Amino acid sequence: MFLTIPTILTWTRIFAIPLIVGVFYAPETFATLPEKNLIATVMFVVFALTDWLDGYLARKLNQTSSFGAFLDPVADKFLVCACVLVLVHLQRADVFVALIIIGREIAISALREWMARIGATKSVAVHMIGKLKTVVQMVAIPFLLFDGMVFGSFDTHWFGTWLIWVAAVLTVWSMVYYLQKALPEIRARTR
Repeated sequence: MFLTIPTILTWTRIFAIPLIVGVFYAPETFATLPEKNLIATVMFVVFALTDWLDGYLARKLNQTSSFGAFLDPVADKFLVCACVLVLVHLQRADVFVALIIIGREIAISALREWMARIGATKSVAVHMIGKLKTVVQMVAIPFLLFDGMVFGSFDTHWFGTWLIWVAAVLTVWSMVYYLQKALPEIRARTR
């Protein structure tokens, strides 16, 4: 099921990356920085919502597939990592946050691939801590993309910075959780 409605929605998250990044490289004649912030924020929120929608539609339309199950987290990781790098470039997120988030994604993806090769995928199946990490990231990023005041008193930069650090802590926590779950299999295979 390569081109179902759910997988097309998943693909849109990947195709959204150059659009969101490109907003910040557009000339000032296209939009001012606050306008670019708003455009990128709205785009991110719309595309991030497809993460929920594609899963819902896959179940509702009975269009779940192994390809969709593979592509969905890949699209999430691409979108989050690209936006975190943009935020570092714009000096709205610390480089250590980017290293933690991107490093964890690489490490856990490699761990899951290895666990799949040895037939032990259940020990590194998605857990609630990983889902919570993703939700906090998906909330922090639009606040940092917007980077301004809302309703005259809500500083999205301050709140987004706080949340992205919470996401970094959850990122490390989830990585430790998955490594602990995989450790018995790792020990058994390295003797």
